[in-house]
Amino acid sequence: MEPPLAPGLYVVATPIGNARDVTLRALDVLTGVDMIAAEDTRVTSKLLTIFAISRPLTAYNDHNGPHERPRILAKLRQGARIALVSDAGTPLVSDPGYKLVREALAEGIPVHAIPGASAPLTGLALAGLPTDRFLFAGFLPPKSAERRSFIAELKALKATLIFFDSPGRLAESLTDLAAVLGDRPAAVTRELTKLHEEVRRGHLHELAAAYATEDQPKGEITLLIGPAEEAETDFMAVDAALEQALVFMPVRAAVDLVSQMLKAPRREVYDRALAKKRDAEPA
Repeated sequence: MEPPLAPGLYVVATPIGNARDVTLRALDVLTGVDMIAAEDTRVTSKLLTIFAISRPLTAYNDHNGPHERPRILAKLRQGARIALVSDAGTPLVSDPGYKLVREALAEGIPVHAIPGASAPLTGLALAGLPTDRFLFAGFLPPKSAERRSFIAELKALKATLIFFDSPGRLAESLTDLAAVLGDRPAAVTRELTKLHEEVRRGHLHELAAAYATEDQPKGEITLLIGPAEEAETDFMAVDAALEQALVFMPVRAAVDLVSQMLKAPRREVYDRALAKKRDAEPA
């Protein structure tokens, strides 16, 4: 027999589509808490019904958060065990849960994380894009001007970018992403873990053109865009330019000129310039 849960707030990840992705630990917690605070009680009720769990439910979302937070915190102060769940995936990722967690922590109330499904991480695993550095930036703004400004703030990041987007705006969003970021490799993931899961990979311009001519897609969409592809340096051209520049310029000036002109890494140009200087010196 499992021991009773300790008092506190339990941040519980739920499936993003396939109900069988729920963890055994999440089921234990949802069964053992005194109350479940759900983004939408109707959505959570369906999940609880599948696993024959019957616990008191209360709605906690963007609209009622200011009113509900004090009530939930009061129960937690009294030693209650409350689970926080979103409609799908890990709470606090693009939902208001962080405010409840922040205030609970500020009051010294224990907070427990019960990990599980996450659309950004699932999309990242499927996209075929670099995974060593990535940024989840939430939902793209609905209007093009705001969207382009938002995207421009992230352009310099050398990381895979992850966004949520609406099916009705997908073609326009891809066009704006291509215009601001250039033709980067990307993936459109849709209905992850569900029956009609789809992953479409390509470069931003071709994805934008494809979705502009097709019927509007359905379902939840996670967009992933790779970092800018670095062009390979043409070192034959670098060497040729250095040979001409070093005839009448000091090493540093020649390196600055050639690296800027050919957009080559300055350190590598500098090393090649020093090697040429050494080779040119009399033995």
